[in-house]
Amino acid sequence: MFSGIVEGTGVVRNITTDRENVHFTLSCPFSEELSIDQSLAHNGVCLTVVAVGNKGNNPSSAPLQADEYVVTAMSETLERSNLGLLKVGDEVNLERSMMMNGRLDGHIVQGHVDQRATCIARTDEEGSFRFTFQYATSPEMARRGYFCVDKGSVTVNGVSLTVCNPTDDTFQVCIIPYTFDVTNFHHIMPGTVVNLEFDIIGKYISRYSEILCR
Repeated sequence: MFSGIVEGTGVVRNITTDRENVHFTLSCPFSEELSIDQSLAHNGVCLTVVAVGNKGNNPSSAPLQADEYVVTAMSETLERSNLGLLKVGDEVNLERSMMMNGRLDGHIVQGHVDQRATCIARTDEEGSFRFTFQYATSPEMARRGYFCVDKGSVTVNGVSLTVCNPTDDTFQVCIIPYTFDVTNFHHIMPGTVVNLEFDIIGKYISRYSEILCR
């Protein structure tokens, strides 16, 4: 479980393909604090740490440095998210799992990405930035809760954000300078593909309403 409050960013150091799986080697400021089997959200995707430095069974093709760790993504994850588009040198938003004795500063985030979206506009608003994203939709997806509501919550690349001006297939978010600087939002431009996780509460309500109407 996560809150959508990004701790920092990691850099992709190596990518290894093993049949339908992909092993990503990354480095980040808190790499040496990680442990094997720990959950870590990468652009909003919950992945399990399988190796850190010289600990664990490293499935990567290259030896690990002390500040590097490895996570593995399967085909389902690669198809639904933008992880399959990552290249060596790319910056990834990171968040460790939430501690249950702390404040929920964002919203309830599972780390289960629902689908991709594409940035179609980025506007500098003299201090903050407004991003517009477009995503594929259908009546079936809407019934499953894959949609946005005004002032509701949405997770974009692992960042908990408030929705502005939603339409059937687009929405906007406003990014303050701090978030712009410490996440990979500063790399997002028109054409950039991002990960979306819609609000889990909205998805449960949509599913329950569908069952009641049968």
